Amino acid sequence: MHAMLPLLNELAFPPLRRRKLETLQVNLGYKCNQTCLHCHVNAGPTRTEMMDRKTADEVLAFIRRSNIKQLDLTGGAPELNPQFRAIVTTARGLGVHVIDRCNLTILEEPGQETLAEFLAQHEVEVVASLPCYIEDNVNRQRGNGVFAKSIRALKVLNRLGYAMADSGLTLSLVYNPQGPSLPPMQRGLEQDYRTHLGQHGITFNRLIAIANMPIARFGSTLMSKGQFNGYMQLLKDSFREENLDAVMCRSLLSVDWQGFVYDCDFNQMLGLPLRMPGVSRTRLADLFDRSLDGNAITVRDHCFGCTAGQGSSCSGALAD
Repeated sequence: MHAMLPLLNELAFPPLRRRKLETLQVNLGYKCNQTCLHCHVNAGPTRTEMMDRKTADEVLAFIRRSNIKQLDLTGGAPELNPQFRAIVTTARGLGVHVIDRCNLTILEEPGQETLAEFLAQHEVEVVASLPCYIEDNVNRQRGNGVFAKSIRALKVLNRLGYAMADSGLTLSLVYNPQGPSLPPMQRGLEQDYRTHLGQHGITFNRLIAIANMPIARFGSTLMSKGQFNGYMQLLKDSFREENLDAVMCRSLLSVDWQGFVYDCDFNQMLGLPLRMPGVSRTRLADLFDRSLDGNAITVRDHCFGCTAGQGSSCSGALAD
Protein backbone atom coordinates (compact mmCIF):
# COMPACT_ATOMS: atom_id res chain seq x y z
CA MET A 1 0.00 0.00 0.00
CA HIS A 2 1.48 3.33 -1.07
CA ALA A 3 1.62 6.27 1.38
CA MET A 4 -0.60 9.01 -0.05
CA LEU A 5 -0.06 11.94 2.34
CA PRO A 6 3.46 12.86 1.09
CA LEU A 7 2.00 13.23 -2.42
CA LEU A 8 -0.68 15.73 -1.41
CA ASN A 9 0.30 19.41 -1.49
CA GLU A 10 -0.51 21.48 1.61
CA LEU A 11 -0.69 24.86 -0.12
CA ALA A 12 -2.57 24.50 -3.40
CA PHE A 13 -6.16 24.21 -2.14
CA PRO A 14 -7.97 27.39 -0.98
CA PRO A 15 -8.32 27.92 2.79
CA LEU A 16 -11.64 27.00 4.40
CA ARG A 17 -13.31 27.65 7.74
CA ARG A 18 -16.00 25.75 9.56
CA ARG A 19 -19.60 26.82 10.12
CA LYS A 20 -22.24 25.56 12.56
CA LEU A 21 -21.93 21.84 13.20
CA GLU A 22 -24.90 19.92 11.79
CA THR A 23 -23.72 16.33 11.23
CA LEU A 24 -21.60 14.00 13.34
CA GLN A 25 -20.11 11.30 11.13
CA VAL A 26 -18.81 8.38 13.18
CA ASN A 27 -16.62 5.61 11.84
CA LEU A 28 -17.40 2.57 13.99
CA GLY A 29 -14.44 0.58 12.71
CA TYR A 30 -12.60 -0.57 9.62
CA LYS A 31 -13.76 -4.20 9.63
CA CYS A 32 -15.94 -5.06 6.62
CA ASN A 33 -17.28 -8.18 4.94
CA GLN A 34 -16.09 -6.82 1.57
CA THR A 35 -12.86 -5.52 0.03
CA CYS A 36 -13.84 -2.93 -2.60
CA LEU A 37 -11.33 -1.46 -5.06
CA HIS A 38 -12.57 2.13 -4.59
CA CYS A 39 -12.58 2.00 -0.77
CA HIS A 40 -10.86 5.05 0.74
CA VAL A 41 -10.91 3.40 4.18
CA ASN A 42 -8.96 0.31 3.10
CA ALA A 43 -11.61 -1.67 4.95
CA GLY A 44 -11.87 -5.45 4.81
CA PRO A 45 -12.49 -8.71 6.69
CA THR A 46 -9.02 -8.75 8.27
CA ARG A 47 -9.21 -5.29 9.84
CA THR A 48 -9.56 -5.39 13.64
CA GLU A 49 -10.08 -1.71 14.53
CA MET A 50 -13.46 -1.36 16.24
CA MET A 51 -15.02 1.33 18.46
CA ASP A 52 -15.50 0.13 22.04
CA ARG A 53 -18.39 0.86 24.39
CA LYS A 54 -16.56 3.62 26.27
CA THR A 55 -15.97 5.58 23.07
CA ALA A 56 -19.53 4.88 21.89
CA ASP A 57 -20.80 6.37 25.17
CA GLU A 58 -18.59 9.40 24.49
CA VAL A 59 -20.29 9.82 21.11
CA LEU A 60 -23.74 9.68 22.67
CA ALA A 61 -22.72 12.11 25.40
CA PHE A 62 -21.54 14.55 22.75
CA ILE A 63 -24.86 14.25 20.91
CA ARG A 64 -26.77 15.06 24.09
CA ARG A 65 -24.62 18.11 24.82
CA SER A 66 -24.23 19.47 21.29
CA ASN A 67 -27.85 19.15 20.16
CA ILE A 68 -26.86 17.99 16.65
CA LYS A 69 -29.70 16.63 14.54
CA GLN A 70 -27.93 14.09 12.29
CA LEU A 71 -25.72 11.08 13.08
CA ASP A 72 -23.99 9.46 10.10
CA LEU A 73 -22.67 5.96 10.89
CA THR A 74 -19.98 4.53 8.65
CA GLY A 75 -17.14 2.01 8.57
CA GLY A 76 -16.04 -0.55 7.23
CA ALA A 77 -19.41 -2.09 7.72
CA PRO A 78 -20.72 -0.14 10.73
CA GLU A 79 -23.29 -2.84 11.47
CA LEU A 80 -20.50 -5.27 12.42
CA ASN A 81 -19.71 -3.19 15.49
CA PRO A 82 -21.38 -4.65 18.62
CA GLN A 83 -22.30 -1.08 19.69
CA PHE A 84 -24.17 -0.31 16.46
CA ARG A 85 -27.70 -1.09 17.57
CA ALA A 86 -27.34 0.55 20.96
CA ILE A 87 -26.01 3.72 19.36
CA VAL A 88 -28.88 3.78 16.84
CA THR A 89 -31.53 3.12 19.48
CA THR A 90 -30.23 5.82 21.84
CA ALA A 91 -29.72 8.42 19.11
CA ARG A 92 -33.20 7.86 17.70
CA GLY A 93 -34.60 8.18 21.22
CA LEU A 94 -32.98 11.60 21.36
CA GLY A 95 -34.77 12.60 18.14
CA VAL A 96 -31.61 12.45 16.02
CA HIS A 97 -31.84 11.47 12.35
CA VAL A 98 -29.57 8.44 11.85
CA ILE A 99 -27.90 7.40 8.59
CA ASP A 100 -26.48 3.91 8.09
CA ARG A 101 -23.88 3.69 5.29
CA CYS A 102 -24.70 0.14 4.30
CA ASN A 103 -22.95 -2.06 1.73
CA LEU A 104 -26.18 -4.13 1.31
CA THR A 105 -24.43 -7.52 1.38
CA ILE A 106 -24.14 -7.17 5.17
CA LEU A 107 -27.85 -8.02 5.36
CA GLU A 108 -26.99 -11.62 4.39
CA GLU A 109 -24.09 -12.06 6.82
CA PRO A 110 -24.52 -14.57 9.68
CA GLY A 111 -25.86 -12.80 12.76
CA GLN A 112 -27.44 -9.99 10.73
CA GLU A 113 -30.71 -11.75 9.93
CA THR A 114 -32.79 -9.11 11.77
CA LEU A 115 -30.75 -6.09 10.66
CA ALA A 116 -33.14 -4.87 7.95
CA GLU A 117 -36.11 -5.05 10.32
CA PHE A 118 -34.13 -3.20 12.99
CA LEU A 119 -33.28 -0.38 10.59
CA ALA A 120 -36.89 -0.04 9.50
CA GLN A 121 -38.22 -0.17 13.06
CA HIS A 122 -35.99 2.77 14.05
CA GLU A 123 -36.57 4.67 10.81
CA VAL A 124 -32.87 4.73 9.97
CA GLU A 125 -32.00 6.22 6.59
CA VAL A 126 -30.14 3.61 4.55
CA VAL A 127 -27.43 4.99 2.27
CA ALA A 128 -26.53 1.92 0.26
CA SER A 129 -23.45 1.45 -1.91
CA LEU A 130 -24.29 0.25 -5.41
CA PRO A 131 -21.54 1.64 -7.67
CA CYS A 132 -23.32 0.65 -10.89
CA TYR A 133 -26.58 -0.88 -12.16
CA ILE A 134 -24.66 -3.32 -14.39
CA GLU A 135 -23.83 -6.67 -12.77
CA ASP A 136 -20.35 -7.16 -14.25
CA ASN A 137 -19.23 -3.67 -13.23
CA VAL A 138 -20.39 -4.12 -9.63
CA ASN A 139 -18.77 -7.54 -9.28
CA ARG A 140 -15.52 -6.25 -10.78
CA GLN A 141 -15.35 -3.41 -8.28
CA ARG A 142 -16.73 -5.14 -5.19
CA GLY A 143 -16.35 -8.90 -5.67
CA ASN A 144 -18.05 -11.84 -7.38
CA GLY A 145 -21.70 -12.27 -6.51
CA VAL A 146 -22.05 -8.85 -4.87
CA PHE A 147 -24.55 -7.54 -7.42
CA ALA A 148 -26.99 -10.42 -6.88
CA LYS A 149 -26.71 -10.07 -3.11
CA SER A 150 -27.28 -6.32 -3.40
CA ILE A 151 -30.43 -6.82 -5.49
CA ARG A 152 -31.81 -9.27 -2.92
CA ALA A 153 -31.04 -6.82 -0.10
CA LEU A 154 -32.73 -3.93 -1.92
CA LYS A 155 -35.85 -6.04 -2.42
CA VAL A 156 -35.92 -6.81 1.30
CA LEU A 157 -35.67 -3.11 2.13
CA ASN A 158 -38.44 -2.27 -0.35
CA ARG A 159 -40.70 -4.95 1.19
CA LEU A 160 -40.16 -3.34 4.60
CA GLY A 161 -41.33 0.00 3.19
CA TYR A 162 -38.09 1.68 2.23
CA ALA A 163 -38.58 4.21 -0.60
CA MET A 164 -42.35 3.72 -0.44
CA ALA A 165 -44.67 6.74 -0.31
CA ASP A 166 -45.49 8.00 3.20
CA SER A 167 -43.41 5.26 4.88
CA GLY A 168 -40.86 7.67 6.36
CA LEU A 169 -38.14 5.21 5.34
CA THR A 170 -35.48 6.70 3.06
CA LEU A 171 -33.31 4.58 0.79
CA SER A 172 -30.45 6.30 -1.04
CA LEU A 173 -28.03 4.61 -3.44
CA VAL A 174 -24.36 5.56 -3.88
CA TYR A 175 -22.53 5.58 -7.20
CA ASN A 176 -18.73 5.58 -7.52
CA PRO A 177 -16.83 5.67 -10.84
CA GLN A 178 -15.06 2.49 -11.92
CA GLY A 179 -11.70 4.25 -12.33
CA PRO A 180 -9.88 7.61 -12.51
CA SER A 181 -12.76 9.69 -13.83
CA LEU A 182 -15.36 12.06 -12.44
CA PRO A 183 -18.94 10.88 -11.90
CA PRO A 184 -21.41 11.74 -14.67
CA MET A 185 -24.12 14.27 -13.88
CA GLN A 186 -26.05 12.96 -10.91
CA ARG A 187 -29.55 13.80 -12.16
CA GLY A 188 -29.24 11.94 -15.46
CA LEU A 189 -27.46 9.00 -13.85
CA GLU A 190 -30.24 8.69 -11.28
CA GLN A 191 -32.78 8.20 -14.06
CA ASP A 192 -30.60 5.47 -15.58
CA TYR A 193 -30.52 3.72 -12.19
CA ARG A 194 -34.32 3.96 -11.91
CA THR A 195 -34.79 2.46 -15.35
CA HIS A 196 -32.42 -0.47 -14.87
CA LEU A 197 -33.29 -1.27 -11.24
CA GLY A 198 -36.97 -0.96 -12.09
CA GLN A 199 -36.49 -4.05 -14.23
CA HIS A 200 -35.74 -5.87 -10.96
CA GLY A 201 -38.80 -4.33 -9.28
CA ILE A 202 -36.62 -2.04 -7.13
CA THR A 203 -37.29 1.58 -6.21
CA PHE A 204 -35.26 4.11 -4.20
CA ASN A 205 -35.48 7.74 -3.10
CA ARG A 206 -32.34 9.31 -4.57
CA LEU A 207 -28.94 8.63 -6.07
CA ILE A 208 -25.75 10.00 -4.53
CA ALA A 209 -22.81 10.36 -6.93
CA ILE A 210 -19.45 10.45 -5.14
CA ALA A 211 -16.03 11.00 -6.69
CA ASN A 212 -13.28 8.55 -5.80
CA MET A 213 -10.64 10.03 -3.51
CA PRO A 214 -6.94 9.55 -4.45
CA ILE A 215 -6.14 8.07 -1.04
CA ALA A 216 -5.83 4.65 0.66
CA ARG A 217 -6.72 1.65 -1.55
CA PHE A 218 -7.90 3.67 -4.56
CA GLY A 219 -4.92 6.02 -4.37
CA SER A 220 -2.54 3.09 -4.14
CA THR A 221 -4.18 1.47 -7.17
CA LEU A 222 -3.67 4.69 -9.13
CA MET A 223 -0.01 4.72 -8.14
CA SER A 224 0.46 1.10 -9.18
CA LYS A 225 -1.04 1.83 -12.62
CA GLY A 226 0.84 5.09 -13.12
CA GLN A 227 -2.43 7.05 -13.07
CA PHE A 228 -2.08 9.05 -9.84
CA ASN A 229 -0.66 12.26 -11.32
CA GLY A 230 -3.12 12.20 -14.20
CA TYR A 231 -6.10 11.83 -11.87
CA MET A 232 -4.87 14.61 -9.60
CA GLN A 233 -4.51 16.87 -12.63
CA LEU A 234 -8.07 16.03 -13.68
CA LEU A 235 -9.38 17.02 -10.23
CA LYS A 236 -7.44 20.30 -10.27
CA ASP A 237 -8.44 21.17 -13.83
CA SER A 238 -12.10 20.53 -12.93
CA PHE A 239 -12.05 22.77 -9.83
CA ARG A 240 -15.14 24.97 -9.45
CA GLU A 241 -14.82 27.75 -6.89
CA GLU A 242 -18.58 27.91 -6.32
CA ASN A 243 -18.46 24.42 -4.80
CA LEU A 244 -16.37 25.71 -1.89
CA ASP A 245 -19.48 27.12 -0.24
CA ALA A 246 -21.16 23.71 0.01
CA VAL A 247 -18.34 21.28 0.87
CA MET A 248 -19.34 18.98 3.71
CA CYS A 249 -16.40 19.76 5.99
CA ARG A 250 -17.94 23.14 6.79
CA SER A 251 -20.75 21.54 8.79
CA LEU A 252 -19.65 17.93 9.41
CA LEU A 253 -17.33 16.50 12.06
CA SER A 254 -15.67 13.10 11.53
CA VAL A 255 -14.92 10.79 14.47
CA ASP A 256 -12.69 7.72 14.24
CA TRP A 257 -13.09 4.42 16.09
CA GLN A 258 -10.90 5.69 18.95
CA GLY A 259 -12.85 8.93 19.45
CA PHE A 260 -10.40 11.31 17.73
CA VAL A 261 -11.87 13.98 15.48
CA TYR A 262 -11.19 15.23 11.95
CA ASP A 263 -12.70 17.71 9.52
CA CYS A 264 -13.87 14.86 7.26
CA ASP A 265 -13.62 11.11 6.78
CA PHE A 266 -10.94 11.54 4.11
CA ASN A 267 -8.70 13.49 6.48
CA GLN A 268 -9.27 10.73 9.01
CA MET A 269 -7.85 8.17 6.61
CA LEU A 270 -4.84 10.41 5.93
CA GLY A 271 -4.19 11.00 9.64
CA LEU A 272 -4.86 14.76 9.37
CA PRO A 273 -6.55 15.67 12.68
CA LEU A 274 -8.84 18.60 13.41
CA ARG A 275 -6.68 21.61 14.25
CA MET A 276 -7.30 23.19 17.65
CA PRO A 277 -5.01 25.73 19.36
CA GLY A 278 -2.66 24.03 21.80
CA VAL A 279 -3.94 20.51 21.04
CA SER A 280 -1.99 18.06 18.88
CA ARG A 281 -4.79 15.48 18.55
CA THR A 282 -8.31 16.38 19.59
CA ARG A 283 -10.77 13.88 21.07
CA LEU A 284 -14.51 14.27 20.81
CA ALA A 285 -14.69 14.78 24.57
CA ASP A 286 -12.43 17.83 24.20
CA LEU A 287 -15.22 19.51 22.22
CA PHE A 288 -18.01 19.18 24.77
CA ASP A 289 -19.74 22.59 24.98
CA ARG A 290 -17.20 24.08 22.59
CA SER A 291 -18.12 25.71 19.27
CA LEU A 292 -16.09 25.02 16.13
CA ASP A 293 -17.55 27.97 14.22
CA GLY A 294 -14.77 29.70 12.29
CA ASN A 295 -12.20 27.00 12.99
CA ALA A 296 -9.67 26.51 10.15
CA ILE A 297 -10.20 23.31 8.13
CA THR A 298 -7.18 21.16 7.31
CA VAL A 299 -6.88 20.91 3.52
CA ARG A 300 -4.61 19.12 1.04
CA ASP A 301 -4.75 18.36 -2.68
CA HIS A 302 -7.25 15.53 -2.19
CA CYS A 303 -9.82 18.23 -1.38
CA PHE A 304 -10.01 18.96 -5.11
CA GLY A 305 -11.99 15.72 -5.28
CA CYS A 306 -14.85 17.44 -3.45
CA THR A 307 -14.86 20.55 -5.65
CA ALA A 308 -14.27 19.07 -9.11
CA GLY A 309 -17.06 19.32 -11.67
CA GLN A 310 -20.48 19.02 -10.06
CA GLY A 311 -18.79 18.61 -6.69
CA SER A 312 -18.88 15.62 -4.36
CA SER A 313 -19.84 15.04 -0.76
CA CYS A 314 -21.27 12.26 1.39
CA SER A 315 -24.67 13.64 0.31
CA GLY A 316 -23.78 13.57 -3.38
CA ALA A 317 -23.26 16.32 -5.94
CA LEU A 318 -22.96 19.90 -4.75
CA ALA A 319 -24.31 21.45 -7.96
CA ASP A 320 -26.40 20.44 -10.96
